Amino acid sequence: METAIASVSQAAAFGGVKTRPLSSNFTAGSVSALGFSSPGNKSPAFFALRGRVSAARASVSVEEKIETKTAVIRIGTRGSPLALAQAYETRAKLIESHPDLAEEGAIQIVIIKTTGDKILSQPLADIGGKGLFTKEIDEALINSEIDIAVHSMKDVPTYLPEKTILPCNLPREDVRDAFICLTAASVAELPAGSIVGTASLRRKSQLLNRYPNLSVLENFRGNVQTRLRKLNEGVVQATLLALAGLKRLNMIETVTSVLSIDDMLPAVAQGAIGIACRRDDEKMVKYLASLNHEDTRLAISCERAFLEKLEGSCRTPIAGYARRDADGNCIFKALIASPDGTEVLETYREGPYVYEDMMKMGVDAGEELLTRAGPGFFSR
Repeated sequence: METAIASVSQAAAFGGVKTRPLSSNFTAGSVSALGFSSPGNKSPAFFALRGRVSAARASVSVEEKIETKTAVIRIGTRGSPLALAQAYETRAKLIESHPDLAEEGAIQIVIIKTTGDKILSQPLADIGGKGLFTKEIDEALINSEIDIAVHSMKDVPTYLPEKTILPCNLPREDVRDAFICLTAASVAELPAGSIVGTASLRRKSQLLNRYPNLSVLENFRGNVQTRLRKLNEGVVQATLLALAGLKRLNMIETVTSVLSIDDMLPAVAQGAIGIACRRDDEKMVKYLASLNHEDTRLAISCERAFLEKLEGSCRTPIAGYARRDADGNCIFKALIASPDGTEVLETYREGPYVYEDMMKMGVDAGEELLTRAGPGFFSR
């Protein structure tokens, strides 16, 4: 497991972070959260990506240093700019709720490389398995190398490793998907035969269902910055990315247009951050309880109950979104699709915004779609 550990100073917020190796498995290096420069003129928003990648908006410098203080909390995370943004968001909320954690060295960010980070040459569906972006972080948690693990909830399998719990979801970001293109203002304006890059079967199937005249490059992987660079280089004519990630990276200026929920139903748990800890670590359980956003936790529980019933993975085009409506009820929309997009099955539930009722809605929706789909649906 490749790991680096960062000691976060009080003044640092994506900057000046020092680390030290804890063992021979720990690596020193530099992680930069690169952004794209804003347009220098008043051209339309969909030309915002033209130009070169600008200087780093923020960076995490890694250097050897003898620590004078033992960390109170070690936060485990992937090393991508988006993962680090989520770790820093977690750190900021911890300090806000517990000011004593602002002391230098009280919180450390531990960067861990996962299987999904290491294997970039194959589509996620071909790698198979679950926990591609969480397994190594979970192992570090179980082995007490970290105290809490920060995950993108859409990457978290529906089961949790033994000895761990996930008691905390931060407030959910915008769940919609963003359309990014240099030449067209919307998906509908793309010429026939245009290539759209996405590693998501959910996005591919819904896109082709509505626009069968488009083509999809499936192995369009890498972090946000890598995919935008490929778009700039002409590898694809457009791409779709989670709006939540772009907002957390302060890269909203790269968005050409935003797809509605009706046009592109989001992935289960899209836009949500989950924080796990060891089941028997009462101190961390209390810290995380102070951060939990209950509305988000309930919505994610509903969606994951649906996903679990379908035994979904990155091999299966599945989407689901639960929200509270103006009357305080839960509205749950879900769908499954054939990978080629020729068939999409949708369903809808409404009921009390209460854990037991919402879990039942998710399970019922999954059972309905399984019955309607029949055997072999996802292999069509």
